[in-house]
Amino acid sequence: MHFSHIELKELAKALLAVSLMFTIAYVGLSTAAIGAFPIILLTAGLGFVLHELGHKFLAQKYGCWAEFRANNQMLLLGVLLSITGIVLAAPGGVYIRGATIQQHGKIAITGPLVNVFLASLFGFLYFLFSLTLLKYGFSINSFLAMFNMIPFPPFDGHAAWNWNRAAYGVVAIAAIVLVALSTFV
Repeated sequence: MHFSHIELKELAKALLAVSLMFTIAYVGLSTAAIGAFPIILLTAGLGFVLHELGHKFLAQKYGCWAEFRANNQMLLLGVLLSITGIVLAAPGGVYIRGATIQQHGKIAITGPLVNVFLASLFGFLYFLFSLTLLKYGFSINSFLAMFNMIPFPPFDGHAAWNWNRAAYGVVAIAAIVLVALSTFV
């Protein structure tokens, strides 16, 4: 995979903002946030970065140009909303040029599939070991998968829906089930 210097800065900025959003929404603006931030940085960060890299990898495999760009307004809005407990995880996205509708749908669904996989892995490990880190990973990645499958622009679900409704349905249902399961832990 090829990364520009600008793209790496944009990913780092969005990674920190997304982690801050989840930290504030989960534990508030208290001293507990200091201890929770590194855990959430690892779990939310892993989910966010691998989600975006999933898009980029497949796009570049198809021979498309693909680079992540943060959306500064959405990052700020997301951090401010997290104070109310609402997470608006729309930090930006991988911009792609040169993809067909079918390729774009496959590229779009790859990100949520990464989160479904990570949520399943974190959930299984949490079932075995009951560690807070694993619980956060399960919950956050389940949410990221479901949130990104919203079938309206600019979410991944929109391109996935336009490409293949059966594939969309499978991933959306998996994400909803994972979110439901994560509420019981």
